Amino acid sequence: MDNRNLRFNILTVIVYIIGIILLIRLFSLQIVHGEEYLEQSSSRLTRETTIFAARGNILDRNGNILAGTKTQYILELYKSKIDSNTLNNTLLEVIKVLEANGDTYKDSFPIELNPVRFGINGEKLKNWLTDNDLDENLSAKDVLQKYKEKYEINNDNIEEVRKIIGIRYGIEEERYTSMSAYIISKNISKESVAVFEERNLEFPGIAISTAPVRTYIKGSLASHTLGYIGGINEEELKNNKGYSMNDYIGKTGIEYVFEPYLRGENGTKQTDMSIDGTTTGEYITAEAVQGSDVVLTIDANLQQATETALKNNIQKISTGGFAEQRDVSAGAAVVLDVKTGEVLALASYPDFEPELFVNGISTEKWNEYTQGEKSALVNRTIQSAYAPGSIFKMVSAIAGLETGAITATETVYDTGVYPKGYNPRCWIYTREGRGHGALNVSGAIKNSCNYYFYEVITRMGIENLEKYATYFGLGQKTNIELPGEVSGTLAGKTLYDKLGETWYYGNSLSAVIGQAENNFTPLQMARYIAILANGGENIQVSIVKDIINSDGTSLGGNQIQNYAKEKLNLEEINKEDLDIKKENLDVVLEGMKSVTTESGGTAYGVFRDFDIEVGGKTGSAEAGDEVNAWFAGFAPYENPEIAIVVMVENGSHGSYTAEVVRDIVEEHFKLKEDIAEDVTAKPYTEQQN
Repeated sequence: MDNRNLRFNILTVIVYIIGIILLIRLFSLQIVHGEEYLEQSSSRLTRETTIFAARGNILDRNGNILAGTKTQYILELYKSKIDSNTLNNTLLEVIKVLEANGDTYKDSFPIELNPVRFGINGEKLKNWLTDNDLDENLSAKDVLQKYKEKYEINNDNIEEVRKIIGIRYGIEEERYTSMSAYIISKNISKESVAVFEERNLEFPGIAISTAPVRTYIKGSLASHTLGYIGGINEEELKNNKGYSMNDYIGKTGIEYVFEPYLRGENGTKQTDMSIDGTTTGEYITAEAVQGSDVVLTIDANLQQATETALKNNIQKISTGGFAEQRDVSAGAAVVLDVKTGEVLALASYPDFEPELFVNGISTEKWNEYTQGEKSALVNRTIQSAYAPGSIFKMVSAIAGLETGAITATETVYDTGVYPKGYNPRCWIYTREGRGHGALNVSGAIKNSCNYYFYEVITRMGIENLEKYATYFGLGQKTNIELPGEVSGTLAGKTLYDKLGETWYYGNSLSAVIGQAENNFTPLQMARYIAILANGGENIQVSIVKDIINSDGTSLGGNQIQNYAKEKLNLEEINKEDLDIKKENLDVVLEGMKSVTTESGGTAYGVFRDFDIEVGGKTGSAEAGDEVNAWFAGFAPYENPEIAIVVMVENGSHGSYTAEVVRDIVEEHFKLKEDIAEDVTAKPYTEQQN
């Protein structure tokens, strides 16, 4: 019992001692050093800011960076304990530094000077005055004076007053605190950074942060494939969790589709500063993680050669470099690996500069890019569908051979005017008043004889043509990992049944030569040529080769495809194997070879004496008042590696565009010698009636 009392007494003493120590400590904190600690806490602030993750790179198949990041300096203003006069003077000095170094800053105040006037009018001005509790009858000069008084600006220089108001108005609109900054400028020069750092004490509340910003290393190269990024808007913010209003997001192309992989994970930084805004210490509390790299299948050098060749060809046609001068300003070119379906080059003209969108594109440039139907932002390789004209005839030939409607050796005699249906004419009859005479299937492809194919469709019927065109992927999306791909349309009874219309024999006569409702994208046509060249094997088109995470791991091809299908709501492609006979493919390819290698071939003048044999086909397809020019080909003939399709809107003659294919083949196979240009072959237009 005595032991228990002893332990209890000892415990009681210990509790009293601890209590006395705590009381002494509290007395010291609150009474002895209270004012000192209060002063310290009142003069010290801590804020947490975001460390923006570097966006993942977009690379070509050889590891060349097409889209990377660079450091951007951001000028921020935090609220500090300074009076209005000091704030105004500070802002004016900030503006002087920025202007001296050619830097811009945010200013949305809608009053302009020289003379003083509103920068907006009509309903927009009325709403602005109402929103800011201003009388509708006030003049711009009156409003400027009211804001000068509101912000307590003691300055008689009207230009300086207007500049200070510009930033003060922005602060009022967006708000700022000692913990949350107002961004004065998202991109200032290193010269301005040096001034602000050297004269830190003269700029209370001013801070500079850095952020990685997207840069497109090779300018406009592959712009439609890469796409562009921009500041996130309200709708995107609503639909994408984990973003803030200061974030950037992919808007088009690969940047849009693979945004979750490219974005990365932001980190956080803690900053200690005095009450006047001077930074006293910084600590990283969570490291930023760079986004994943997306590796494309394209070859940057081949892409450059393709874009250059396409642009030069369009300019040559438009300036009368061939037999005539045409109003030409747009086109597309595609290069595919015939065995894998990988896109080696994807060019759409006109193109654009993706970097101009990063910090907000100017109105002038936007208007330039979006003018009329020739918008530079349209990816014509996948977002526009065109009548294929005569480059469709290889499908018609395969369908005729496979169904037994024609044989490889049988000839059809072209008299110039087909004696059935609406009596359509062969193009040569329109030009020369005669037909081609007797032709077999290879000869019909070489001479692009309409009459021959009128006979083919008469014998086999439209259903068979639809069947084989579908096998070659025409009228279907390729499921490339890019947004906005259209499926086009395949002319035939299936389409007319959906439309509730009747299909007539005359429609078949137009469809078999690539007209009627046949409208396909250049990428679809390239896939079709690749299947012809690889022995009839169906291929999956792809433009993304790999995704490499920041830790070095990579995604498998199936994961990439499955992700893209879900992101773009893609449907499975029909993979029915029609087991096309090799001998039938060979006879069609032989016809394509004669187009480029035999006298009288519609592209012979371009490929004569060329070091590599190219199988090809020209096409001139009517599209309203215009005639689009096509060339479809593959190389080398004996062991095909690449399929190439070129289309120039209103280019008139397919033979004109053959030069683009020649230049692409030359780059792909690294030819050493100069190739003499010869365009002596007489151009023609295949008239479709």
